Amino acid sequence: MTVTHTVRPYESYVYAYPHKTAYRPLAGQPGGRPELSELWAGERKDALSLYMHIPFCEVRCGFCNLFTRIGAPDELTSRYLDALDRQATAVRDALGDAEPVRFAAAAFGGGTPTFLTAGELERLCDIAEKRMGADLRSVPLSVETSPSTATADRLAVLAERGATRISIGVQSFVEAEARSAVRPQHAADVEQALDAIRDTSIPVLNIDLIYGIDGQTERTWQTSLDAALRRRPEELYLYPLYVRPLTALGRLAKSEADAAWDAQRLRLYRAGRDHLLAHGYEQVSMRMFRRADAPRAEGPDDYACQTDGMIGLGCGARSYTSRLHYSFDYAVRMSEVRGIIDAYTATADFSRAEVGRYTDGDEARRRHLLQSVLQAQGMPVEDYRERFGTSPYEDFPEELARFEDRGWLDAGAPGLLRLSPEGLAYSDALGPELFSPAVRAAMAAYELK
Repeated sequence: MTVTHTVRPYESYVYAYPHKTAYRPLAGQPGGRPELSELWAGERKDALSLYMHIPFCEVRCGFCNLFTRIGAPDELTSRYLDALDRQATAVRDALGDAEPVRFAAAAFGGGTPTFLTAGELERLCDIAEKRMGADLRSVPLSVETSPSTATADRLAVLAERGATRISIGVQSFVEAEARSAVRPQHAADVEQALDAIRDTSIPVLNIDLIYGIDGQTERTWQTSLDAALRRRPEELYLYPLYVRPLTALGRLAKSEADAAWDAQRLRLYRAGRDHLLAHGYEQVSMRMFRRADAPRAEGPDDYACQTDGMIGLGCGARSYTSRLHYSFDYAVRMSEVRGIIDAYTATADFSRAEVGRYTDGDEARRRHLLQSVLQAQGMPVEDYRERFGTSPYEDFPEELARFEDRGWLDAGAPGLLRLSPEGLAYSDALGPELFSPAVRAAMAAYELK
């Protein structure tokens, strides 16, 4: 059996497939920029997911490569919501009325959605409900926030409009570690935000923590874990730190290939996993842990939806149909992000897809396998066969044999393709190995802006 430590454990966080860096402008491809009405014709519309993206933050953390900008001068948030309203109207028109349109889940992400004022959050919810027809009070609604923006007035709006989950990025309860991650925050602000969230009727609190920060030890990591556990959050996400190009930490030139750093992150992951399991949490994926007695809403875990049908609104959102994944342009550098946001707010016609990647049969199989197997519950092999008419062992024999040789698959789960505990630990190595050669080539050729 191959020894797993010869494989780098932190290749890439796979939260969606294909990655946005594999997308390309559709204007230069056969068929050009397709009409949304054509893309959605014939698609199932009875269990759609709605994602609304707000690309604003008060500060940008040193590790962040998300599509967001710092601040919003000159009433930019109002202009952005105007554009979001226009886009929502165009998208809902494209969905048509020939069959019922129903949303099964919704999420506001970013950026930081609670960067918006309470009044602007009301408008955001109105766009979801009045333009898209999403009944926010009857479906799971997840909203991301930050310690500086989780204020009582904003949270009150979200609670009244049906939010069922608030996710707050704390990253570390140790101020020195937060500074090391270039995340300016004070412990008092974090505690005040957590108090404000718990004072609402929103049933699920998620706290994000990061391991692998410079100077972090097992002792300080447990300090953060215990501080989070005192709040009895229904969910905890444990993220390994990555150093991305064009980010503040990226400019410090910390090496992603540092074997000692890999070992530190893997050691802290295992310590965190074991600590949460010992305190009554269940592991849902490498990153996600859920309190065993927590309320459960119907909807996808860990944002891993194996089926198509995602409507993304906003210039940083992506949408999924069975044939095409599409979005707007992507950037990390602040000047580029600002230009894309300005172009979005000036757009009058949102009736066509702009940037994306077509997904053929092989890519659909890869996506389904990848996003299923990275969940701790695994994937029933029969479900895969019912959808594609083949077995994953037939479609991906080399990859699955390699995973088995490394001890990443659970041999004691008949009928299930499920990762072993070690396989879950190496999720960020396993996922990228399932990328197609074409997607790998497109990602490698992408010039990050």
